[in-house]
Amino acid sequence: MKNKVATFLAPLALLALGACATPFKADVSRFQELPAPQGQSFNIKAADPAYAGGIEFSQYASLVATEMQEIGYVAAPAGAPADMTVTLGYMVDQGKERTIVNQDPFYDPYWGYGRFYRPYVVRTRRGARYITGYYDPFLFSGFNRGYDVDTFTVYTSGIDLKIDRNADGKRLFEGKAEAKSRSNKLPYLVPNLVEAMFTGFPGNGGETVRISVAPEEKK
Repeated sequence: MKNKVATFLAPLALLALGACATPFKADVSRFQELPAPQGQSFNIKAADPAYAGGIEFSQYASLVATEMQEIGYVAAPAGAPADMTVTLGYMVDQGKERTIVNQDPFYDPYWGYGRFYRPYVVRTRRGARYITGYYDPFLFSGFNRGYDVDTFTVYTSGIDLKIDRNADGKRLFEGKAEAKSRSNKLPYLVPNLVEAMFTGFPGNGGETVRISVAPEEKK
């Protein structure tokens, strides 16, 4: 079992999504009747047959296989029978536009900047100067509103993981990991969602936990 921190499900704040380097949160729900790992073998297949045999799916399946083997299960050779079948599905939606408003702490909704002292920037022939003093709306033209508006797209991504016993078809595990973030890139999202799925695996049946997922690195 991985030694990572998980928290119980809590409401997701849009402000967190507005920050450029803020980790998104993966909500993980799991139901399981898995036997203790004792070297049982497994193979992995795609939930969507269209992905079967694809290079992209193979890379994600390899991540799942690595996690399963770290727990104590054994990957069956390609084409060989296995004790269990792991079915993996993944997706990202088209996204929804979100808008947040950042209030300037120096701004008073009744008096504007009025009598308040606040930092501001003026430009001179020697360059920009950062000054703290009385706000002059003529000097500080263009900043006559006390807020900034940030509009961005939020994408919902997820993976679906099922494990069945091949001897009798019994379902042993069902899990879903879902995240909201400003990225729609599956090669970034799926590995993080797989990692979230296997944090504390197999988990307590019927429990939903929130796992922190690292922010996407800027290039």
